Amino acid sequence: MYQNSEGFVKGLYIANKDKTRSSKDAISLDEGGVIGDKFYGKKIERSVLIASLDSYKIAQENGIEAHHGSLGENILIDINPYGLSLGDKICIGEVELEITHNCTLCQSLSKVDGKLPEVLKDDRGIFSKVVRSGTIKKDDKVVISQKESV
Repeated sequence: MYQNSEGFVKGLYIANKDKTRSSKDAISLDEGGVIGDKFYGKKIERSVLIASLDSYKIAQENGIEAHHGSLGENILIDINPYGLSLGDKICIGEVELEITHNCTLCQSLSKVDGKLPEVLKDDRGIFSKVVRSGTIKKDDKVVISQKESV
């Protein structure tokens, strides 16, 4: 049995080989992850990073100015997915993603602000893998299917 939550895509990003990030109106995904992203096909269990607007709000509340995309996310959504468990599903447009684990903090966050890794230690994002390929566009509906506790 699953309980559902709904929201919308607020931003889409890819990591470029030159270590910059690009904002996109749409991204295509398959079993290798986000097509065109520098991490495509490398670590399938970590192929898609999803972050919430809540992460940016937490940063702002702690006096940190972070621009959307700077947390390394591929998909920015307006609902909080951080309480999801391994195997929970997120459907966005025609794409289905499966949660693989919480995002670990990395030193790249320190480049945004030295306090950011500590401030977002539990709220940076979640990793997922692609279960059903397709295209995601800004403003696509996000449906989270979370297993209900029995």
